[in-house]
This record gives sequence, C-alpha cells and structure tokens, in this order.
Amino acid sequence: MISVADRRQIVTLIDWARQRGARLHPACAAVGISSRTYQRWTAQGEVSADGRPDAQRPEPSNKLSPIERKQIVVVCNQPEFASLPPGQIVPMLADQGRYIGSESSFYRVLREYGMQQHRGRSRQPEKSPPPKGYCAQRPNQVWSWDVTWLSTPIRGMFYYLYMIVDVYSRKITGWEVQPVETGELAAELVQRAVLAERCQLNPPVLHADNGGPQRGSTLRARMDALGITPSFSRPRVSNDNPYSEALFKTLKYRPAFPEHGFASIDAAREWVGMFVQWYNESHLHSRLRYVTPADRHQLRDTQKLEARKQVYQEARQRNPERWAGATRNWQTIGPVWLNKPGEKFETEEYLQSYAA
Repeated sequence: MISVADRRQIVTLIDWARQRGARLHPACAAVGISSRTYQRWTAQGEVSADGRPDAQRPEPSNKLSPIERKQIVVVCNQPEFASLPPGQIVPMLADQGRYIGSESSFYRVLREYGMQQHRGRSRQPEKSPPPKGYCAQRPNQVWSWDVTWLSTPIRGMFYYLYMIVDVYSRKITGWEVQPVETGELAAELVQRAVLAERCQLNPPVLHADNGGPQRGSTLRARMDALGITPSFSRPRVSNDNPYSEALFKTLKYRPAFPEHGFASIDAAREWVGMFVQWYNESHLHSRLRYVTPADRHQLRDTQKLEARKQVYQEARQRNPERWAGATRNWQTIGPVWLNKPGEKFETEEYLQSYAA
C-alpha cells in the first residue's frame, strides 16, 4: 500500500507535468500508476488515504461457527484420528454418517490452532542442548574419535577407519582399519591408545558422535574401566565433533588418496599408516602456527616458534624499510576448546577453520 505522503508527492509530479503540456495517461505511466488510480486518489478533491485497512468487511454467511470449529479440533484429537490428516478424516466421518466441514475447513482450523503438523504421537521437534565444552591445556587431556568409510573397487563394499586425534596437539593417537564397525573393535583401539600414550593415571575425555559403536555398551564399559570420561555430540550436528571431521577431510583430500578405492584391507592399512606418519611427524599444521602435531604433542612447539620469531626479528633489523608493521605472529597456541560454551558456528565455516 502507498502511504498518503507518497500519494501526494506522485499527484504533485503528475499535476506539474500536466501544467507543462503532458497528457494524463503518459504522465501517470511515467510514475508507475494508471490514470484510473490517479482519478481515484483525487476523486474527493484532495488526495485520499487507502481505505482497505479500515474497511468494514462482513463475515461470510457460510463461516463455521465457534462450536463447529471446536468440534473439528476435538474430533481431530480423538485417538482414532489423532495421527491422520484431514484428507482421511473427512471420508471416515462420512462413512460414519457425519459431516462437520470440508477438508479445506479442517486444514484451515488445524492450521490456526497449530495442530496441522503435530497431533497424537507426533510432537514438536525439541532442540538438544549444546554438549558440554572441554578445554585442553595439555596433550592427552581431550581426545576426539570417529569412524569413516574407505571405499573399495567393489560398489557397496567399504573398509572402516577408526581414528583418535588429540584435540590439544592434533596428533593421531590411535587408528585401525577394520572390515566391520563394532563397539568391540572401538574398545580395543581406545585401550591400545591409552597404553601407547601412557595416560592410564590421567585418562582423557573421549568425545564422539552418536553412532552405534560410539554409544555401545561394550565401549562404555571399557571406558569406565579405564577411567575415561565420555562426551557426545548432539544428534545430526556434525560440527560438535570438528576435529575428527576435519582430519578425515584432510585424509581424503590427500593427492595420493586412491581415486578408485583400496584393492584390499592390507593396502588400506598400509596407506593409512603412511598418512599417519606424515601427518604426525611432517605435516605443518595451519592451526598450530605451522608446527607438526608431534612437536606440539611433545611440547617442542614453543622452542621452534621462538626460533622463528628470532629469525624474523633479525630480518627486520637488517632491512627495516621492508616491514610496515609488526612481524608475523609466532606466539605459541594456548589452550584449545572443544565446543566452547557460548560460541555458535556455521557448520561449513567451522569445519574449514579447523581443517589442516
């Protein structure tokens, strides 16, 4: 709707054009209205406001009465109709010799009462609270793990890669390639990783998603025996477990990753073993100021970053005119959060920010 002020301005422009010889129809077309609209606006001698908001509209004579509307709501919530749409309720009522209203009337009433989508056993979706956040201030304090599929030349056949990553250092602390995905195999992997990292006296928090093996009783019992604290993502929220997701992306986007799958499980284990060696010992991780996960895990990153800082300071002293501002930031990365409280992330951006 066009306000009174805008109408007056449009009429003023049209009148100004007509005083200078323009005809009504072209002048109205130039401002985007018809000549009939101009005549309606000025019919009372002055520009009138839009009458539609204040118009008195009589109720339709065929409108359902309040009693009939309430009857529709009651009928639709009866046990035999609670899980059915109006398209089935209306014919069933006709079979019983009853007619309350048309199918469209049922839909309209249910929509007004907020019952069109959720009645009977169907309930409104509930938002899961965010998972508890954990702050890793040292290696082997918070781990993340997941399982991903490794394709094979045979369509529909996969191998399963189990992988545990340390949140603080991004080091891969445990991995296995297995032909099946079970909680028993996951439990054995977790126990081997704890023994290999020698953290039995200070067991870590182990974060995972909501898959079957992750929630299985076998793994839970093994974690309880080892003193490991379990942590889980919300259902269907992948960015609650960003470190494992980003690690799998790095793995599958490696140039040497087999394009047509792994010929055998031994080939898959050999390739993943080489990847883990490269990732832990050689890969300069972008989120760690470009030190390797092994350096970070063994607390050698501070020494390396201080050496880089010294190199940059000496280079600036030799050629100060080449440096407009401060040198590159080579400060050591501090504590790392898993699902920091109070922070919200878009899934794609969050995963990309943690990608290696």
